[in-house]
This record gives sequence, structure tokens and C-alpha cells, in this order.
Amino acid sequence: MKKDSSKDREETVNRNNTILIVDDDEINRAILENIFSSGYCVEEAENGRIGLEKLFAQTERYCAVLLDVVMPVMDGIEVLKILNEKGTQTEIPVFLITAEADDRILKTAYSLGVMDVIHKPVIPYVVRRRIDSVIELFRARKRLSSKVEEQQSELLKQAEQIILLNMGMVEALSTAIEFRSGESGEHVHRIHDITEYLLRNTELGEGLKEEEIRQIAMAAIMHDVGKIAIPDAILNKPGRLTPEEYEIMKTHTTQGAQLLKKIPHIMEHQMFQYAYDIAEHHHERWDGRGYPDGLKGDEISMWAQIVSLADVYDALVSKRVYKGAIEVEEALRMIRDGECGVFNPKLLKCFMQAEKPLRRLYQ
Repeated sequence: MKKDSSKDREETVNRNNTILIVDDDEINRAILENIFSSGYCVEEAENGRIGLEKLFAQTERYCAVLLDVVMPVMDGIEVLKILNEKGTQTEIPVFLITAEADDRILKTAYSLGVMDVIHKPVIPYVVRRRIDSVIELFRARKRLSSKVEEQQSELLKQAEQIILLNMGMVEALSTAIEFRSGESGEHVHRIHDITEYLLRNTELGEGLKEEEIRQIAMAAIMHDVGKIAIPDAILNKPGRLTPEEYEIMKTHTTQGAQLLKKIPHIMEHQMFQYAYDIAEHHHERWDGRGYPDGLKGDEISMWAQIVSLADVYDALVSKRVYKGAIEVEEALRMIRDGECGVFNPKLLKCFMQAEKPLRRLYQ
């Protein structure tokens, strides 16, 4: 009987190249080992219980199981039932090699997922060819599955890179617009941080998942993206705008929403719904006197309301080319007294409670 050397055995085991023969008859095991030992590492078990112990101890080692039906301790059908419950046959083909001719038993074996039934006495070249073919089929399926997973992983990575690239482009665009209107460019980053902080640390974010909070905060940086469509003469006018100019300035909300719809990879991202809403509605007011749609109260999404307040707060406490920074306490008074718009009382309460930690953004 041909035996693998210890080195060869280790190599074949490492290649997932082990056949497990489960049969109580020592002569039958010897015949099967002689058939397969030239191409596989062979292990033996004298009953079903020992066979299962070996199989489950190192499942990844085995490429096939050759199983007898009639055995002491645990027979082949009992083994098949356990393998079926665990779904093992989807990874390792199981062959019934038996002298049993009862159709009911064979039917049961097939229903439990046995790959093939080979009757004793076996014909060596036939059994070798049949089992080799199935093992190779399983290996090919695993290779294909691995390749598909690898390709899916690569496609996912590429998609994430595209999304990050587009996010970077939008962030750069938002920052460029701030520079264009005479700002430092830090405004959009502070709006992001304020929005994220309020959603994560106050009741305003209740019911939102972590990923949703992240998306809303990222969407907040695009609130003024529509200003790219506003003429410089209006955008950078040092004095008060005329009624006609103000109407043009107000269009940056709808212009921003329309611009976002023209960026395909943004539209395909879950963040789009938040970005679109914030861009269009961050100038709506709680009392319904905002623009562009005159939304009132809870008609305005909470994220658009948060960005609106964050925008006002940042504008007041920051130095701009046309004004100096207002003291924080004075800015808070102006917001409370409605000098800068009318806000949701719940939003105001949460903001006032959370405002002190936000001051570090301006240090």
C-alpha cells in the first residue's frame, strides 16, 4: 500500500487535498486508500462518529468524504443528517460508497445532499474518475467564488474612491465659493462640525444612525454651493442689496439644489437627499417667512433647520471682510431675540445648551 512521506503529506494537507474514508471494514478502507493515495492525502475513520470528529476538527483540510452506510456506533445516514444540518456538503462533496441496494436508503441519501452513490465492489478507474471530476468541480467553483469576491471587493473599493473624489471635489468647490465671497474657507468646515456636534450630542439627533449623522454633516458643507451662480457684483457687494439684487441672491438655494442634481455620483449617494434638501431649504424660517418655498414649522427638515442656525451663528461670531466678529454673548442674545430669524424653540434650547463646547472651533 503506497504511503505519502511526512513531507508530501504535509504539502497535500496544506493544499486542501485530503480525502476522508469512513467505513468500518478495514479491507474496504485499504482498497479505497490504494485508489486515491497517489493523488491525495488519505485519512480513515472506522465509524461515523470518528469521521465527524475528524471532519469538524479541521474542515478546511478535506476535499471529499467517502462514506459507507452500514457502520456501528453511527451509520452513514446519521452522518449525512448532521452534515446536512450544518450545510457541509456545499463545501465538501460527500460520496456514498456502499453495497446497500435499498432504494429507500439511497433516496434518503440523495435528499440529504450526497453527491453520488458508488456501489461496491468498486471499479478503481471508474470511482477515481468520478470522484476526481467532482472534486475538481468543487475546486473550480471555489476559485470562481473567490475571484468574484475579489472583483466585487475591487469594484467596491473603486466606487468608494470615486465617491471620496467627488466628495473632495464638492468640498473644494464649497470652499472656493467661500473664498470667492471674501470668506476664509473655514466657514464650511465649521458648519460641518456644528451640525455633527448637535446631532451627536443633543436630542436633535435622536433616531438617526451614526452613518446618517455622518452623511448629514457632510451634506451641510454644500449648503451655499449655489452661490457659484450669483454674479460677483451682488455676491461681493459691500453695502445693502437692492430688492432686485436680493431676489437674485435668494436664488442660490434653488441654484444649489439644481447643481447637485447634475453631479451623477452625488445623486447616487445616500447623502444626496440631505445635501439637496439643505441647499434648497437652509433659508426657510420657523414662522414661514423664509425662502424659497415659505416652509413653516416642521415642514422644514431638522437638518436644514440646524444648518440654518449654524450658518447664522458662524456669520455673527466670525470676522468677515464687511464686518468684525460679534462677541459670543451678544450673538446669542441676537439669536434668542429673533434679530437673525425665527428658529424652532426646541432647536434653540439644544443649541444654547451645546454652544459652549462649540466655541473651541473659533479659538
